[in-house]
Amino acid sequence: MSGYYPYGGGQPNQPPPPADKGGTALRTVLIVAAIAGVVTVVAGLLIVFRSPEEYGLASNRDSLALRAQPKNTGQPEQALFQAPANVPPPLPQINPAPPMLPSTPIRLVVKRLGINAPIRSVGLAKDGTIQVPPSENHNLVGWYRNMSTPGEVGPAVLLGHKDTRTRAAVFSRLPELRHGDTIEVKRQDKTTAVFTVGGIEQASKKTFPTQRVYGSQENAQLHLITCGGTYDRTTGHYTDNVIVYATMTSSYRS
Repeated sequence: MSGYYPYGGGQPNQPPPPADKGGTALRTVLIVAAIAGVVTVVAGLLIVFRSPEEYGLASNRDSLALRAQPKNTGQPEQALFQAPANVPPPLPQINPAPPMLPSTPIRLVVKRLGINAPIRSVGLAKDGTIQVPPSENHNLVGWYRNMSTPGEVGPAVLLGHKDTRTRAAVFSRLPELRHGDTIEVKRQDKTTAVFTVGGIEQASKKTFPTQRVYGSQENAQLHLITCGGTYDRTTGHYTDNVIVYATMTSSYRS
């Protein structure tokens, strides 16, 4: 006899209760079943992540079919401009304004899209392509300084990112612009050039309409360029470009 008394009272020298072998076996079965369930779930997730498009989980960068207008605006979609590369850019049905003297652009405002972004001058990269603004700054627009300034005679070219690795960027909604929408560029000389959209084009980067975008023009034009189409994981780039063509139709003192 041990004379052991458990805390809280009890009978002296009472033997411990017999081991519950059935309960132990049941707990073992439940633990094994739980482990098997976790393994099954993990295996299923691995299959889905390897082929996300088959399960409706592909990221936005995997399938970015661009539209001229969102489906749920209550307005009919606008057809994208399509033409051979040597065809001039589309013009709005309004008389162009007389070109202004050159002046460095400092800010881009597109009220319809909620864009109010600073502009930075960019040149050519080492591979001969036009530089783009730093990807870490999602709200920065680049002006290609080897072309006209916005408001000056000829095409002025502004570039912006569609997205970054973590969020949408300044030109993410560019395809939503419509024929007749206005774009404002604030300039260093305290004037604002107002441009009217004539058309929007989505072109493969393999057949980029170089002449239409960079060719000489008799009036002041503005061309906005961003990425579009499908994101190619192999190259790390989108397959297409979205190009907005606009003509200066007025100006005012800022």
